Amino acid sequence: MSEHTHPHTHIAPDGTVYEHTHTDDSHSHEGGHPHSHGHTHTHQNTKAVLNRLSRAIGHMESIKRMVEDGRDCSEVLVQLSAVKAAINNTAKVILKDHIEHCMVDAVESGDHEAIEELTAAIDRFIK
Repeated sequence: MSEHTHPHTHIAPDGTVYEHTHTDDSHSHEGGHPHSHGHTHTHQNTKAVLNRLSRAIGHMESIKRMVEDGRDCSEVLVQLSAVKAAINNTAKVILKDHIEHCMVDAVESGDHEAIEELTAAIDRFIK
């Protein structure tokens, strides 16, 4: 039941510095619990992702009011399409960040399970 922390720093091609810490817990894979590569993040894009999600939530609330008010179905569908695009674009930001930082660490540390998890997550997202 030992726990080790491993700080990591990455420098992106544009000079942006990304730092995060991996915490390895020897019991994190036991008992059928899902694997998690157990690290916290400090990424440049966190604030941008939160802002994008807040806008999408606000947009969805607006669409809900449109439906409550009996607005034209075509208008509702157009707005739903806009939210769907916003969510997909947010996912792209998260995925890019994950590949450039988390997956680099996973490859460096030989964490093949993290690669399998990413593949499964992408499969679920693009269904």
